[in-house]
Amino acid sequence: MKQDLPDPAVRLRISNARTMQDLAARLGSTLVAGDVIALTGPLGAGKTTFVQGLAEGLGVPPDRHVASPTFALVSEHPGRVPLVHVDFYRIQSPAELPELGLEEAYDRAATAIEWADRFWEVLPSDALHIAIDIRGEARELHLTSCGPRGLRMMSVLAARETL
Repeated sequence: MKQDLPDPAVRLRISNARTMQDLAARLGSTLVAGDVIALTGPLGAGKTTFVQGLAEGLGVPPDRHVASPTFALVSEHPGRVPLVHVDFYRIQSPAELPELGLEEAYDRAATAIEWADRFWEVLPSDALHIAIDIRGEARELHLTSCGPRGLRMMSVLAARETL
């Protein structure tokens, strides 16, 4: 069942992929184990680009290829805090979700979930939700926080000086 999220508390306009990665790297540099970022948006919106920036900020080694885990479903990358990168795109049923080990990941890593809107019910109650809309070459990020962790993460992104 799809959950409706509240209206975004913060909107950011991003002009290009490098700016998206830089913004996400800023957030990644502040992430701690237990932080969860739920990403939504159409194909090509920049969800994986955002996660690549998170990886950079978390200190994932540059030789690690951070790509969409569409077929693997879950990828883990070492860093200052491990990054668990999840993709719900190919998940057909909630019955498949326990195999992903999300509960364990939430306890020991920073977790970024692409296509999170497919299964809101498995997200922790405290997370940052980022919906990405395509606006020509630019992207608009709609940020919504749930709980103190989500609010902290949102404030890091909202503190950006230029849009």
